[in-house]
Amino acid sequence: MNSVVELQQVEKRYGNIYALENITLSLNEGEILGLLGHNGAGKTTTMKLILGVISATAGSVKLFDKSPTGAHADTLRRNMGYLPENVSFYNQLSGREVLDYFAELKGISVKARNGLLERVGLNDAADRRVKTYSKGMRQRLGLAQALLGQPSLLLLDEPTAGLDPAATNEFYRILDELRNQGSTVLLSSHVLPGIEKHIDRVAILGKGKLLANGTLHELSRQAQLPLTFHVRGMWPDMDWHKQLSEYDIEFQHVNGQRLELNGPLQSKLDIMRSLLAVPEVNDVEVIHPTLDSLYAYYNKKNNRATSP
Repeated sequence: MNSVVELQQVEKRYGNIYALENITLSLNEGEILGLLGHNGAGKTTTMKLILGVISATAGSVKLFDKSPTGAHADTLRRNMGYLPENVSFYNQLSGREVLDYFAELKGISVKARNGLLERVGLNDAADRRVKTYSKGMRQRLGLAQALLGQPSLLLLDEPTAGLDPAATNEFYRILDELRNQGSTVLLSSHVLPGIEKHIDRVAILGKGKLLANGTLHELSRQAQLPLTFHVRGMWPDMDWHKQLSEYDIEFQHVNGQRLELNGPLQSKLDIMRSLLAVPEVNDVEVIHPTLDSLYAYYNKKNNRATSP
């Protein structure tokens, strides 16, 4: 798989303060990588390094196998689209005029904007002044700007911050379209709900360090967080503690019709067999660890490791 972005043992310091510390991370062609972390974790610093706006204190940053601050910087930037966290435009311009302006800045034909406003749901507002746009509309205009010229790489910094649920769902719809078209996207966010089904891989940053990197399945196996089982049926006299005593299980709720428990991932099939061996059981739902729980786990693990 071709690598679009490569960070090797990257550090970024401001005096004695580490914004990033020993970061090794890659982004592959056609992949959507979720770069997750609290505010101040180093997400925006990582994006600025890739954009070539700042330089690493140590380590190597490569974009399409070239330095984003080297002789090819201008060409590389023309192959990128960037949506900053706090998008800002000239309020007196219309949405159409904003895209024309950025097309000229990027050195591409104004015709390159054709269809973009419709794609992001702003066709009806194309000739309205930006000052009349809502936060969600401005964010969609920012995404249209980032998509100008069909860039090879998209960097989206907190694209759903401050958006209402409808605008957030619209953003993810567009992201899914980009995913289906094979776009390469680095998506930075600290807003986790709903993001996991729209990304291919997760990188979690905390206090400038890379805490975890992999698919949700890989991170779940590494973390060994328990599975949750929801069981339904009719078993008025069943002793579930005895039935499942050989497994390391935490019972959350037990009565004659409903059972909730947490069990180890490695015992999933054995627990399922034990549950389904009871004739009175008519439904079993297995819930795997969510992105929220994995995020909390890796941050808590880092906090324990760095606390005095």
